[in-house]
Amino acid sequence: MTEDSSKEVSIQIHPLTHNPSEAWEELKNVQIVKKVYPLPLNMPVSSKAVRFVCMSDTHSLTSHLKFPIPPGDVFIHAGDFTRHGLLNEIKEFNKFLGKLPHKYKVVIAGNHELTFDPSTSDIEMIQCHISMLSLEQRGSSKSLEKEARDLLTNCIYLEDSGVDIYGLKIYGTPWQPEFCNWAFNLPRGEACLAKWKKIPTDVDVLVTHSPPIGHGDFCVTGVRAGCVELLSTVQARVKPKYHIFGHIHEGYGITTDGQTIFINCSTCNSSYKPVNSPIIFDIPLPQGYCKT
Repeated sequence: MTEDSSKEVSIQIHPLTHNPSEAWEELKNVQIVKKVYPLPLNMPVSSKAVRFVCMSDTHSLTSHLKFPIPPGDVFIHAGDFTRHGLLNEIKEFNKFLGKLPHKYKVVIAGNHELTFDPSTSDIEMIQCHISMLSLEQRGSSKSLEKEARDLLTNCIYLEDSGVDIYGLKIYGTPWQPEFCNWAFNLPRGEACLAKWKKIPTDVDVLVTHSPPIGHGDFCVTGVRAGCVELLSTVQARVKPKYHIFGHIHEGYGITTDGQTIFINCSTCNSSYKPVNSPIIFDIPLPQGYCKT
């Protein structure tokens, strides 16, 4: 997968990008947003299709899940698997991943994985939690960022990168429009678009932490939080079969614009209760591939 596949398609910054709610009021007149009902979680896994099982925003609450994780071929977590990116939180999440039966597990970071982002791995919020843990107690002289990433041993961690599984291309990126002083935050507009430009055009499954505007991004406060340029990139250039994300807990659900299926798979609701079930989908195996 190439790092920059922008080719001839040029995505422009929307003049209202810094006010996504107002931008959507303009865009919704020309956009299609149709609700899609999820597949039943007990649907048998086909030998002729790749079953994806998606979750996001579990926030160190996997031990509190009241539902089983359905079987499948590829498990995807779209970020915010911790509360603050603390090492013990990452270790617990890695143990959770290790118990899952899926052959492949793909994970990206979210804004709560503070230790994964060099710009936030040393901020006061993290320091107050790890101040009692000296490097000797942690048993390593690594940077906190590297140590955090190295703890994810039971998955494929993607950060502005991709992986090919069963001939299907999956790309993951953790960035989102700035939200307080959290990880992987960028100003709306050019800075976000620069990250979206790295997404190749041959992606089958795009995994971002941020939602695009208009799909799974409506907050309980009554505003939109999605990124305008992310939607433009998905619709005009990348055109993936599926776009998986989280971040906005109350946006849980599935929609489509007739071209891409958008899945907000946030496990926690707006009260940080892990009540939302995983979302599954199937993609037929490409010609020449099998799962044996």
